[in-house]
Amino acid sequence: MASEKPSKQLGAGVVRTDRTLMDGRTIRYYDTQGQTRQAIDQRPAEEQPQIGEMRLDPLNNEWVVIAAHRQGRIFLPPKELNPLAPSRPGFLTEIPESDYEVVVFDNRSPSLRPPVGDFSAPNSPDFSSPSIPAAGKCEVVCYTSNYDSSFKDLSHQQIRTVLEAWRDRTAELSEIPYIQHIAPFENRGEEVGVTLNHPHGQIYAYSYLPPKTARMLEVATNHLSKTGRALLDDIVARELSDESRIVCKNEHWVAYVPYASRYPFEIHIAPLKSVPDLVALDEEQCMSFAPIAKEALQRLDGVFGVNMPYIASWHQAPVRQGRNSLRVHWQIQSIRRAPGKLKYLAGSESAFGAFMMDLKPEQSAQQLREVVL
Repeated sequence: MASEKPSKQLGAGVVRTDRTLMDGRTIRYYDTQGQTRQAIDQRPAEEQPQIGEMRLDPLNNEWVVIAAHRQGRIFLPPKELNPLAPSRPGFLTEIPESDYEVVVFDNRSPSLRPPVGDFSAPNSPDFSSPSIPAAGKCEVVCYTSNYDSSFKDLSHQQIRTVLEAWRDRTAELSEIPYIQHIAPFENRGEEVGVTLNHPHGQIYAYSYLPPKTARMLEVATNHLSKTGRALLDDIVARELSDESRIVCKNEHWVAYVPYASRYPFEIHIAPLKSVPDLVALDEEQCMSFAPIAKEALQRLDGVFGVNMPYIASWHQAPVRQGRNSLRVHWQIQSIRRAPGKLKYLAGSESAFGAFMMDLKPEQSAQQLREVVL
């Protein structure tokens, strides 16, 4: 089945073309070379999984998504069976085309799905709140068709195309009435639970505020009320003043190890002129993101000369609240503390959420700065 939607012109010369996969999911191609996308998904049609449910944990008053259908999803297939590769004769994948730059498609085994009919999560859930549909959207972002690559290996132009895809998806998902928060992220390395080694990330669009976002919003709102300033602005100002935790910076961005980092190697990358979300970045900020993102990740891998496992997550203002207080930034967190050694989240961290760090942020920042690129 082919999509009838026209191509969409985005920033930086990126063109988005939508097509439809065998089960009705949408795949979006982000191209810069004038490609024509007409390949049809030749796989046999199949039904999409049913929506899961969200149950309220009354001890924490937090929603937990129950998605039992995900137990059967693919797990660490060999390179020749990579479902994120371009399709080839005899092997049909999630991407019907024979090559691609960047693609975004609806997840085949999503934790969150669009609900049937009208939906809104309870504003003030409590012990008596019943389970509700696990409403939302989960999308996969393939950064490149090159299986052996990584985000740090992408060209500046390719990173800019990925950024444009993130911005486009944030803008479009924000228009869905029940979506409250949009979170692009990447897991790299089997140590942090990766099930596919192809360079890719995901986007979760939540129908509620995730606990960390809700807490960050509360703190940032209080700071704005007391000082009249955005919290991230003051954080960045302190890092620029102290200098000891800065990893690298350019005209529009700064990468730093946070003052109270929770992981052995943790890097935050923030725009020097803060904005609420990815969509609000101006053209100069967008163009200067690729160099600092690439350098920060190269330095991370250069510390021990190995590919560091990490979680890289975009934190931005929720769709419908906190637009004046929360500011967009990229958090990269690695659990490797030495060659062959990982920091495991043990009793204090896992059971109580109280983090303990053996390495001073100033030390890890110095190690990152000393990497020879």
